[in-house]
Amino acid sequence: MGKIESYAPGSPCWAELATSDTESAKRFYTEMFGWTANEMPMPGGVYCIFQADGNDVAAMCTAQPGVPPNWGTYFSVADVDASAAKIAALSGKVIAGPFDVMDAGRMAAAEDPQGAHFSLWQANRHIGATHGGPLNQVCWVELGTPDPVGAVSFYTGLFGWKTKPETGVAEAQYIELSNGPAPMGGVLPMRGDEWKGIPPHWTIYISVADCNERTAKAQQLGAKTCVPPTDIPNVGRFSMLSDAQGAMFCLIQLTAMHHPATA
Repeated sequence: MGKIESYAPGSPCWAELATSDTESAKRFYTEMFGWTANEMPMPGGVYCIFQADGNDVAAMCTAQPGVPPNWGTYFSVADVDASAAKIAALSGKVIAGPFDVMDAGRMAAAEDPQGAHFSLWQANRHIGATHGGPLNQVCWVELGTPDPVGAVSFYTGLFGWKTKPETGVAEAQYIELSNGPAPMGGVLPMRGDEWKGIPPHWTIYISVADCNERTAKAQQLGAKTCVPPTDIPNVGRFSMLSDAQGAMFCLIQLTAMHHPATA
């Protein structure tokens, strides 16, 4: 079980569940992934850090009124103020911050030009997730967007990411994102009527040993299956779920030859 010690700037480093029912969500995710819940009091409620083998995996907090339950994604940056200042010039929007989170780090919440929300994180005491997997780890992030060309332009400008394919993004069925040598996420173009009414969004993938078995377990625990277990050639097998409060996430059973790096 590896421990993550640091993140290169531009890497996805933390996932945070904002939910309408923290007690139910805590039961669901601890039973699903064997995580333990470390609860810390904070103004207005409790902040819960999920852990595996004593290392941090992800977090949970109470969703703000009017905000639907969702998994949010944080990206590591060297200087959150400098990165936030670039967002407006790239046609995005800073929603909150930059501000200090006690001695844990400094962050900003933002929105890309298509409306997908994400956060920037400049580490101090807390680098983000330290659980290195290989199982029960947030191992991949994915942006669903109706404008992949605009999204790729924004994020490559902000983080310096590379894409595969490098050209022909407008026609691509899927765009792989790399931060350095290893792929760490993707862009899923939201084309067709099945996406009608669904806003642009980031989704997390959590690694599991058996996608079929964990999908069935999630259903037993009250989740809904949005995409049933499906093979991805040369990658693995995934499913997309909605927990009982409505937060979306994916499971991924990776093949031995393809394991995305997180750091």
